[in-house]
Amino acid sequence: MTDYLRKPIKEIHELLKKKEIQPIDLVKECFERIEKNAELNAFITLNKEQAIEEAIALEQKEVDNLFFGIPIAIKDNIVTKDLRTTCASKMLENFVPIYDAEVVKNLKEKHMIIIGKTNMDEFAMGSTSRTSYFGAPINPWNRKKIAGGSSGGSASAVASRMIPLALGSDTGGSIRQPSSYTGIVGMKPTYGRVSRYGLVAFASSLDQIGPMTRNVEENAGLLNIIASYDEKDLTSAKKEPEDFTRLIGKSIQGMKIAVPNYFMSDIVSREIQEKIEEMIERLKNNGASISYIDIKHLEQAVTLYQIIGMGEASSNLARFDGIRYGYSEKNCTSVEELYKKSRAVGFGEEVKRRIMVGSYLLSGKNAKIYYDKALKIRKEMQKSFQEALAHYDFIIGPTTTTTAYNLDEEMNDVSKNFMDDVLVIPVNMAGLPALSLPVGFSKEHLPIGLHIIGNAFEEAKIYQLASFLEKELNLDLEGGASHE
Repeated sequence: MTDYLRKPIKEIHELLKKKEIQPIDLVKECFERIEKNAELNAFITLNKEQAIEEAIALEQKEVDNLFFGIPIAIKDNIVTKDLRTTCASKMLENFVPIYDAEVVKNLKEKHMIIIGKTNMDEFAMGSTSRTSYFGAPINPWNRKKIAGGSSGGSASAVASRMIPLALGSDTGGSIRQPSSYTGIVGMKPTYGRVSRYGLVAFASSLDQIGPMTRNVEENAGLLNIIASYDEKDLTSAKKEPEDFTRLIGKSIQGMKIAVPNYFMSDIVSREIQEKIEEMIERLKNNGASISYIDIKHLEQAVTLYQIIGMGEASSNLARFDGIRYGYSEKNCTSVEELYKKSRAVGFGEEVKRRIMVGSYLLSGKNAKIYYDKALKIRKEMQKSFQEALAHYDFIIGPTTTTTAYNLDEEMNDVSKNFMDDVLVIPVNMAGLPALSLPVGFSKEHLPIGLHIIGNAFEEAKIYQLASFLEKELNLDLEGGASHE
């Protein structure tokens, strides 16, 4: 098997420009790697025929940008024209969209090649990807471990080097948490930075699409492509295009960094705390100043997420009724029976639970008691973050409380699902950008991630700090691909 896909994208780009290789070579290598790693269960649907066709057609075109001819994987809740989009649910098992999401359109304009749709938690609800109707994706660093969720398939595919780049979505940590578990770089951009048009909605006030890559520079480069104003998304921010790679390689001298005490409390395993403390020392030694601070309402973030997320999910998922599209139960004698049976069979247990709780939270006076109150506390939390970021360049801490745990670990503790994301959920509540960067390994040789939170629309600064640490650490992150 050729080894082009292990090279940095800049090197691949040069080879393509000099015509030493063609896009078809990359596409074929992708599918060979996917076949070899089939047991990782990272993909739900492959786009093989179309990808090969597109790669051959690109031979006649001029290589006009860094990502020309580069293969990419798309999380299966981002719609792709004529390519099945299931959201990892029986409900959408046979759904083939008739249009592309805005981000997919942006990728295609750069002549990137979509290899397939990656596995995930059903409708992005979960933090292990084990709620997938198609079975869980697996962590390539240790095949007994979870890849995290909900973008577990994208994380597994990039970490195992089946593919150089992938898109995920992040509602309460769903890009950053699996990135941390699998030793890759995952960015949740500022809310409104990337169009949500064509992202199957879970919680509309929290959802955001973002890049998942092998390294920082490629992450910033991919964000360059997917970030754009879109009038079809009413939450899209009108921002001038910018180059997110522009600060990479610049000094961090004089940067002011805050560490919330809550992020380093006993909710985090000692092993991870030690690794983050090591990073703090490294930053200090390179001219950054570190302060420990308190941010109000952090310990309430999970509760807020449950109320807001489940409320919005119950509303968004009402459209899956067995009539317009999706799974439809046969032989029903009334519309009511059709609704009930289609939704009872089409949705998995976790999704049904969230819809039921969400419907309760929004019904009658409960909306005021729970949802409206949660929105008020959320505003206070946002304010607390803004106050901190008025004095500091970044807020940092661990991405996760533990490293990836066993696939066979019990799933009946419903609160555990949310506690897995306790460190990353606050960022979605505040609408801020944040990145998970691999910074080392546990004794079991499982990846550990550092969480870097920045000011709204300051992704480029986050990449500056992340690239500095990445270069300093120079970690060997090929381990996820070493079990081929």
